[in-house]
Amino acid sequence: MKSGAPIKILGQGRYIRLVDRGGWEYIEQPDLRGIVVIVAVTPENKLLLVEQYRPPLDANVIELPAGMVGDHDGGANESFETAATRELEEEAGYTAKRMEKLTAGPASPGRSSFIYTFFRARELTRIHEGGGDEHEDITVHEAPLENIRDWLAAREREGKLIDPKIWTGLYFIGCSR
Repeated sequence: MKSGAPIKILGQGRYIRLVDRGGWEYIEQPDLRGIVVIVAVTPENKLLLVEQYRPPLDANVIELPAGMVGDHDGGANESFETAATRELEEEAGYTAKRMEKLTAGPASPGRSSFIYTFFRARELTRIHEGGGDEHEDITVHEAPLENIRDWLAAREREGKLIDPKIWTGLYFIGCSR
């Protein structure tokens, strides 16, 4: 298939659509500029993680704080760094003095057009309990880095799913699986 093949819309929902490009079906979100993923370690050396129920999986998932760029009113010009700061505050209740871009790449290159941009949050300060906005029900976890593998394994034994992006975040802060 050649780049630039015409797109045929197969189905449209409120936020996403199913498209066909040259015989390849995938999902896209027309107004999505990107998704930020935040790797944040507290001064006490704890990795900030969030847990929420994810309907497509019918399960609770442990994840790094993350969110969409420009998805709030007036956010069409929101920078990726600003979105990362906003999402960390909304979801985990922490603010960062600095956001350092780590990497960017496709979320699921054969199934969606989504691009993740990872940020490392630096110089954290807790500002509230977190938990997300009025549309979210998020539990914040502060997982000790010294036994992060055991902590995550315990959550799996409880029936929670572990988002693999956590392992990417751990790679960037120097913790290997």
